[in-house]
Amino acid sequence: MVEALIIDQNFIPAMKIQIAAGRNFSSERADSATGSIIVNQTLVDEMGWKEAVGRRIRMAVNNGVISYATIIGVVRDFNTYSLQHKISPMVLTLPKTDNDKDNLYVRLGKGNIPAALNYLQQVYAHFDPENKVDYHFLDQNFARQYQTEQKQGTLLFCFTLLAITIACLGLFGLITFTAEQRVKEIGIRKVLGAGLSDIVLLLSKDLIGLVIIATIIAVPLAWYAIGRWMQDFAYRTSIEWWMFAASGAIAILIALLTVCYKSIRAGLENPAKTLKTE
Repeated sequence: MVEALIIDQNFIPAMKIQIAAGRNFSSERADSATGSIIVNQTLVDEMGWKEAVGRRIRMAVNNGVISYATIIGVVRDFNTYSLQHKISPMVLTLPKTDNDKDNLYVRLGKGNIPAALNYLQQVYAHFDPENKVDYHFLDQNFARQYQTEQKQGTLLFCFTLLAITIACLGLFGLITFTAEQRVKEIGIRKVLGAGLSDIVLLLSKDLIGLVIIATIIAVPLAWYAIGRWMQDFAYRTSIEWWMFAASGAIAILIALLTVCYKSIRAGLENPAKTLKTE
């Protein structure tokens, strides 16, 4: 079973599809919808052909009559659906009837698209004044195939910001509580010669340790979840270790900034005030 795509001789150059072997359809040669076909590289690979051009293959059987076609060219694989779908074996044929000529592909320059569309509508109206042009941009059609993933990404981004905000508030509350509980200890340490960095380290090391433990737990869970999600795509990028290392480093940095703010303020307190008894 193969995927069939009806084209003409202008389709391949218009879409900038590369020809791996053989040639394109040509109006100057005796190419016909029943006698000549072009196939993609996937079909050649799955059939195990070393040389595909010139092969005569069976196309169909109708009422006991077998129809054949000759492969005149092989094109490099190109996607017709989203990257969730694997590229299928494909046969490119010329239109058999005028009714098969139902789509027009036009490559527009980026300079003045509105003027180009207006010109196309005028030309189309010259041939078919009763119907309006129904046009779509190919890049937008492909973009719509990823709308679900884009919505998921936006939703996850919002929840991530919310989780980070809540976590920072929790850390800020904990460091505030810890600083209040150890206010006299901090004063004594400062009197005995402890510097600001020593006070910051004293208050933050336990909380930062918890963040590091949380990061270690989260990394394999995130790796597993991303791997399962990417299995829905036939073509996917690899998951690199540095992505998780960078995420963990950013999480620790955010936690460190949150904790250090209150730790520095506690370290700058005058020990004469903090050690004063009621």
